[in-house]
Amino acid sequence: MLEVRLEKIGRRFNREWIFRDLEFEFVSGTRHAVLGPNGSGKSTLLKLISGSLTPSEGQIHYFLAGKTLPVEHLYRQLSLAAPYLELIEEFTLREVIRFHFSNKSYLDGFDEDRMVELIGLEKSLDKPLRFFSSGMKQRVKLALACCADTALVLLDEPTSNLDVRAIQWYHELLEKTINAHRLLLVFSNQPEEYKTCEKFLTLGIV
Repeated sequence: MLEVRLEKIGRRFNREWIFRDLEFEFVSGTRHAVLGPNGSGKSTLLKLISGSLTPSEGQIHYFLAGKTLPVEHLYRQLSLAAPYLELIEEFTLREVIRFHFSNKSYLDGFDEDRMVELIGLEKSLDKPLRFFSSGMKQRVKLALACCADTALVLLDEPTSNLDVRAIQWYHELLEKTINAHRLLLVFSNQPEEYKTCEKFLTLGIV
């Protein structure tokens, strides 16, 4: 079980505060949505929770199975998908999957064949990703994040570049991979992206 606690955190760039005094607790077994208009700091908060940024004030605490988890060890428990994260476009789909899972373990019940079947790109397995459409790349990113055996899954604007059929695929992916032992955070301002979430943290522009 993973818990992430925000304790009066704030973040600023130069003299401009993005947000301040945020307090919230995220707990495994619940799907959370972080909401807010553009410019409210959703992606900034994702980077803080993932450990790639540090708060300007306040603290973020992580607990795994009731024990403190140092932020420098969080990467072992974390997977992430976002439109601004790039895949290695010289790699084929097969190579991307194998490279990703040389650093992460598969979620129970998944392997390379199941991954390829899930993404639905069997005919493109040996095609370099530079020839993939933006929607195909987004499906790969989402599947890599959700099918890795991590306690924390962070999804930023997960339906970016997805058509109506692929959005339905995204919801089916969550149902197949996000179980009661995992913590899901969806960062979004699109209701279709977080309609299955149960708890919400709404950011406002400072």
